[in-house]
Amino acid sequence: MREYKVETLIYYSKITTDSNHIAKSSQKEIQEKLNEYSKQGYRLTSTDATHFGFAVYIYLYFEKEV
Repeated sequence: MREYKVETLIYYSKITTDSNHIAKSSQKEIQEKLNEYSKQGYRLTSTDATHFGFAVYIYLYFEKEV
């Protein structure tokens, strides 16, 4: 049997000339989440992202055998 978890991270766009500012600023937090779930025995199975207004929503999908 498998157990599943979804982690949602939200980042807000700001006025800047750097079009990759969200990717750069989110990298540390995403890596922390990956490490946290990995320690609990989960593995990342999929990701998704969407935007609404000035917000970018990043979804991390994890699973583990129980």
